[in-house]
Amino acid sequence: MTGRILLFGGIALAVTALGLTSFMSFAHVGDAHRQVNATAADKDHASGKHDGDHGGEEDQAGESEGVRLSKDQIDAAGIAVAPVSKGRIVQRLVMPGVIAMDQDRIARIPANVVGIVSDLRKKLGDTVEKGEVIAALESREVAEARSEYISALVSFALQKTLYERDRALWQKQITPEQQYLRTRSAYSEARVRTDLARQKLLALGIDARDIDALSKQAASAVEAKEGGASVDAVGKALRRYEIRSPIAGRVVERRVDLGAPVGREGQESELYVIADLSKVWVDITLPAADLDRVREGNTLLIRAASSKETAPGRVIFVSPVIAADTRAARAIALVDNPNLIWRPGTFVTAEIAIDENAVETSVPIAAIQRIEGEHTVFVRTPNGFEKRKVAIARQDGETAEIASGVSPGENVAVSNTFILKAELGKGSAEHAH
Repeated sequence: MTGRILLFGGIALAVTALGLTSFMSFAHVGDAHRQVNATAADKDHASGKHDGDHGGEEDQAGESEGVRLSKDQIDAAGIAVAPVSKGRIVQRLVMPGVIAMDQDRIARIPANVVGIVSDLRKKLGDTVEKGEVIAALESREVAEARSEYISALVSFALQKTLYERDRALWQKQITPEQQYLRTRSAYSEARVRTDLARQKLLALGIDARDIDALSKQAASAVEAKEGGASVDAVGKALRRYEIRSPIAGRVVERRVDLGAPVGREGQESELYVIADLSKVWVDITLPAADLDRVREGNTLLIRAASSKETAPGRVIFVSPVIAADTRAARAIALVDNPNLIWRPGTFVTAEIAIDENAVETSVPIAAIQRIEGEHTVFVRTPNGFEKRKVAIARQDGETAEIASGVSPGENVAVSNTFILKAELGKGSAEHAH
């Protein structure tokens, strides 16, 4: 009896052990299966796959990280696109400079005669056209010179008539030759006096058009006297001396007032200073050490110290003399100033191009952003922009030579690229959560 009990107990113990072993085996398999599934899920999560996400177009195409934007969104953000292309890398020498008036475009309007200022037609800052009347004087000197010229004109007209009549009579043998010769001599003298009187008016600075109009004034004076009328108006016209501007520009200085005497010793000799500011000079100080690097004809770019304005120019003069006190030389650059934004006296920075190199692959500096310590550009794709790491070989203030990362012809964003950088950072932050 006791043996049977022991036998049944052993069988029950064996069955229990076998069931426990099987249960542990099944549990181990289940744990392993769950571990495999978890590992696969982790891999899917690391690769950016989630439930209901089957990879998208970018993953299927194998593109790198980028920013999805439609064409309308790109236009609204003001993001311009341009192809990677050939360019020039310019080595520049940066020097201080100051804007100055072009000395070849300054006119000092003189009072060529003694007189009184009777008319000032321009104020400071007014625009002046070439040949425009800008002032007038009352001058006895001018009146005498004009009267002399008018008298010479009247005498010349009379002698010419007498000469032509006597020549015709002499040719018909009606008048003696001696009378004809006397008339011809008087005619020649009258012509010389007229020419001398005209040259005197020109020397006084009277315009040739005004001189040609004096013959009409002479006729008017004769008619006024014959008619018994007053000749005050004619006399005033003879005394009036109009002054015209020799250049177009703006009035930058007015030296006299109405009624001021001018022309004599101790009196003002200039009425206005007029400057054409459509072109200006940049006065640059060059240290002696850099003097050999700058040549006349070098291009340059000027930048205002107080604004973002820039303008191109060209070096037109490099002084051969070095100042003893500063050990520096003077250089002059010519800059176009059509909008008159460059005012004389403004301090600027002059970036003089001293060396230029052609490159095959280049982008504007504005196209490059620094992301995670690497130079990056954004290449245009059908879905927006792709972030692309690039290696920069050389660069200047405007252009960068690309050694690798993009190819000629690829379109990259060249303006407002900081928006793309911000969108890229925003997408990374959302993905991290």
